[in-house]
Amino acid sequence: MSAPSTDFPNVQKIRDVVRNELATLLLSFKGKKDLVLESDLMKPLDRIAGASLLKQHGVDKIFKLDPSQKSIQGCDQRIYLVRPRMRTMKLIADHISGEKNYGATRKYKIIMVPRKLHVCEMILEHEGVFGDVTLDELALDLIPLDRDILSLELSEFFKTFYLENDHVWLHTVAKSLIGLQALIGMIPNVYCIGRGSKMVYDLMNSILGEKLAETDYSRNEIGNLIIIDRDMDLVTPLCSQLTYEGLIDEAFGINSGYVEFGPDVTGKDQSVKLMLSSEDEIFEEVRNRHFSHVFSYLSNKAKSLQSDFDKRHTLKSVGDMKNYVANELKNLKNQKAVLAHHIGACEVILGKKTRGDFQEILQAEHSMLEGSGLKENISYIEELINKQHNITLTLRLLCLLSMTQDGIPSKEFKSLKTQFLHSYGYEHMLTFYNLKRLGLLTDQEGPSVPITAGVQAAIGKRGAYRSICKRLTLIPKSEEINLRSPTDMSYVFSGAYTPISCKLVEQVLSKEGFTGMEEIIKHLPGGTYSDVRVKQTKGKGGSTSSSSPSQRVVLVYFLGGCTYSEITALRFLGRLKGYRFLVATTALINGSTWLNCLVEK
Repeated sequence: MSAPSTDFPNVQKIRDVVRNELATLLLSFKGKKDLVLESDLMKPLDRIAGASLLKQHGVDKIFKLDPSQKSIQGCDQRIYLVRPRMRTMKLIADHISGEKNYGATRKYKIIMVPRKLHVCEMILEHEGVFGDVTLDELALDLIPLDRDILSLELSEFFKTFYLENDHVWLHTVAKSLIGLQALIGMIPNVYCIGRGSKMVYDLMNSILGEKLAETDYSRNEIGNLIIIDRDMDLVTPLCSQLTYEGLIDEAFGINSGYVEFGPDVTGKDQSVKLMLSSEDEIFEEVRNRHFSHVFSYLSNKAKSLQSDFDKRHTLKSVGDMKNYVANELKNLKNQKAVLAHHIGACEVILGKKTRGDFQEILQAEHSMLEGSGLKENISYIEELINKQHNITLTLRLLCLLSMTQDGIPSKEFKSLKTQFLHSYGYEHMLTFYNLKRLGLLTDQEGPSVPITAGVQAAIGKRGAYRSICKRLTLIPKSEEINLRSPTDMSYVFSGAYTPISCKLVEQVLSKEGFTGMEEIIKHLPGGTYSDVRVKQTKGKGGSTSSSSPSQRVVLVYFLGGCTYSEITALRFLGRLKGYRFLVATTALINGSTWLNCLVEK
């Protein structure tokens, strides 16, 4: 197996650029000021600038923007750091109007993240407060969550673009790519898979304009960019994740790279917040492992740490003891605390996995992916509905059944829908409508609904999933996959299935484009596009090589969200083929967080 270099492009440079821009914006309001943050920006901002930086630049108090709060008490200068949403502008306008009525004299600044929108200015003008505020923008787009993960943390992108056909966030994606390339050099080879991907690439070129003609492609740190639409692979996010990092996200929720473990993990009354990244040596060792082989590593690590602790009893001189305390003891204590948290998390996950319903759900998923046991799976979903099992997990199975069967047979679909509405409430008629428009939950013979652009090709053809499965060999032929020392990406789902998105990436890189993929492409919505400026050369035995090391570095940008299982699969592919993968995405998702935005609350 060829191993890629461990060096990644330094994406942390993005953080420095945003920190400097934020500092400049804060200093534009001289003196003390309060900062009001929208809740979904708190964790992303924490990854860029901590409380100390804010304090250094005059921030006195930090408040969370609460829709139920009518006013905020603070100093005479206030900065709102918010997303450019109409409802947020209305809330801010209410704050300002209310305070004006009480005779308060404050200076207000609204910083919109990642950019200003004209519609927000219109709302402020309509509410009569436009003249009372200064407007600015902070290009907080791609946030480095790890050395190989970048995220916009825009969880609404999928619903906004694919369901509502609103293109507002495509500009943000295009600008994020331009900003990244300004730091690491222009990427010579670009492959677009899907409608949104091509739109982003066209928009990027339109913004760059004449600068493209002056581009020097010999000075870059990333050789290949693959932009892929989420609707190319609607199956993978529906599957239960089985790698350690994926299960942590499913069980506890990872938010901007942070996870919060409660008393069930810590064994104490208080919770603990942990940053999950490659800087955590223990997490880095287990994050990509199949869960079945995580506990044994943690157990051995605990014994090793204990052995290192016991070493202090064998020290013979005061100098040795002093050196041990100064250089080793603190690190050992930190590792012991982190290890305890990971072992506690494993125990909680193991408790959930050993419950009957988890194993039954997993068995149902795997039979659906294989295309077998239709009647048994329908009966099992009916059982979950009648028990009023977790609504999102039930919907995941319904959607997975529909996607893998290219629609549920009409009679069964009507029966399942009726039972679901009786059990969970008739407000979910809109949920079914949303899922049907996206092609996630469809009736094989039933009346059609208006289909959102982009999914038409996927659900308009019978047998699409089966055909893609066969041509990309998504279901491994070997019955036994070695989960401890895997040789195939399917290990991320216990050898039952390989993510379509990752297989597409593998095919594009091996073929340097889409030649020979015609039979696959015709089943994918939105089409494909490639712009190749630097070709790889073929070495001995047909292997690819390049004079530039950057040609082995690949940025994969997911529009509409990406799961940790897909990131793990791409890391494995990189080790297998000698690539270094960077993953950028509009948001990190799992099946539940992804579907929740489509569920009628």
